[in-house]
Parts: sequence; structure tokens; C-alpha cells
Amino acid sequence: MFCPIRIRRTRGFFVALGLLPLLTLTACESDSMAVDGRTNGNDHYPVEVKNCGSGFVFNEAPEQLILLRSAPIPALHALGVLDRVVARAGVYPAAYYDVQTQSELDGITQLTDKTDSSGHLQISRETVLAYQPDLVLGAAENLNQAMLASTGTPLIEEPAFCQTTEGSGEPSFDSIYDQLEVYGEIFDRRDEAASYINSLKQRVSAAEVKPGNEDRRTAAVLYPTVGGGVTYAYGNYSMAQPQLEAAGFDNVFGNVKDRVFEVSLEELLNLNPDVLILLYSKGDPALVEKTVSDMAGAQRITAVANGDVLTHFIDFTEPATPLAVDGLEHIVERFNK
Repeated sequence: MFCPIRIRRTRGFFVALGLLPLLTLTACESDSMAVDGRTNGNDHYPVEVKNCGSGFVFNEAPEQLILLRSAPIPALHALGVLDRVVARAGVYPAAYYDVQTQSELDGITQLTDKTDSSGHLQISRETVLAYQPDLVLGAAENLNQAMLASTGTPLIEEPAFCQTTEGSGEPSFDSIYDQLEVYGEIFDRRDEAASYINSLKQRVSAAEVKPGNEDRRTAAVLYPTVGGGVTYAYGNYSMAQPQLEAAGFDNVFGNVKDRVFEVSLEELLNLNPDVLILLYSKGDPALVEKTVSDMAGAQRITAVANGDVLTHFIDFTEPATPLAVDGLEHIVERFNK
């Protein structure tokens, strides 16, 4: 279903309801798909994109971007369009970026970094629209596609965060490549996208660990609430699953068909993972680790008892973006020396 957006022109850029048949870029399913409008040597545009159940048509490359998540930044940098971001909101840890990317990011207006206890951004529609964006990347708890539909402003979310069931399923490293192809279509940077995808595939191949059955260890990926409260775990509908598999681990929650869900200490004790990957959005990683180790009985978990714990920023595992390749390399370096 296409969202009921009206035709709007902002700085020469159009968004409209699609008239083209919707095709996927790849054979695998995705909740973010694109097809270019070129036939018989015509120009690249229009490009039709389906994302989170909504459809958008791009008649020109977007020039005024707003970022509500850090996840798209590596892709935008690799495609050479990060300089089109006029404002950003949320948390952007320096650990995610190389010097050049960080320098570009530092020049972008920061609207807010306010998040709730679960790391979710809070921002108003009016704050975003004040910058007259022709594309918003990422959603917030109180700002999504439906809330922008009446303004004609397209919002593209990372497919893992879509609330629709369309295209849902177990992600893989191919999910990263698929979304990069979508960005390549939107910005008419397909060659750059293809080159970046090739480099990421080489890195994944170089990092992969294939232990024998007798050498395999178990792992769990958790998002603890610092200071006490709910602990979340990641199942086989999260990027944690293929990431752990590539690193040579069996996900103790690999039979759970959810992306993220609440987990109890009793479950962790019963499953007793050999390794823990702890995710966090901001703050001191030592506090994240302490939150887990201070749980009553946590020292009975093999990973905690042996100190086999890695704490890194959430985008290094979730969602399926190039940062998950960095995260894979972190895990392999930490546990497979």
C-alpha cells in the first residue's frame, strides 16, 4: 500500500504517488525496495521506493536531508552525499566513524540528543519540518512516516525497524547490501554503492570464523537497562543472529523468532552463554557491564565468570547496516585471538 502523500515541490525535488510497477532490486525479500525509471536510455529518475509499507517516488536526488538515526551515516558517506544532511537528531558516538566522516558530521547542526531510558529519540514534527527536508532518514518514537504523510515529506526507515510484517524475516549481511542498493538508487550513486558493497563483502569474508563442532561456543546479545530494570535480548530476527554465526558462535536465543524481547536472569542462567555481547546507546560502558555483573547470581553465567564480555555501541550489531560489519570485526578480534 502506498501512503497518501500529496505532490510537493521543495528546492526542485518532487515526491509523489507512484505510477510505476514496484519491483525489487534483488531476489531476496526486503521491506525497503527500489526500481529506477530508466528505459531505452532515459534519465535515472523517477525512482520508486517502497519502505515500511509506504511508497515514494523520487523524481530527483534529495538535497535537504534530516537524520534521526546514526545508522545511515556510513552509507551516506560512502556514496558522497553526507554533505546534504542539513540537521541531525539523536546520539552519534564518535566510535562509529573514521576521522573524515566525523569531520563531516561535526559540521551538521545537532537538533537534540535527548533520548528516553531505552535509547529512543524524542523530537517534534515541527522541529524537523522547520528545515524543509526533502528526505528524512530514520524515525523517532513520536515521529514516523504516518505523521509526515500529510506534509509530503518522505521518511525512509531502516527495514529492521519497520513495524509492518511485509518483507520481515531473518536478516543477513545481504540485508545490508540490499539497503545500500536502495540508497544508491535514491541518490543516483549506484556505482559507488556497488563498490562499497564489494568492499564490505570482502571484509565479512575475511572476518568469518568457521570452528569445528567441538569448538563452537554459545553467545547472547543483550541490551541491559543501566541502573536496573529490563534486560533485552536479540533473537534470530535481529542482525545479532548472522553476526554471531559469522563470528563462529551459536546464539542461545537463536530459536526465538523476534528481533528483541525481554529476558530474565533465570533464562540467562539456564542458557548459560559462553560469551556476552552487551549493547548500549550512550554513557559509560563500564556501567553497562556492571548492570549485568551486579545481578544476583550473574557470576554463575560462564561468560561473566570468565570475563568473556564485549560491550559496544548498539549500531555495531543492530540494525543491518555497514556498522554491523565493524561489529563483526570487533567480536572476532575480541574472542578469536
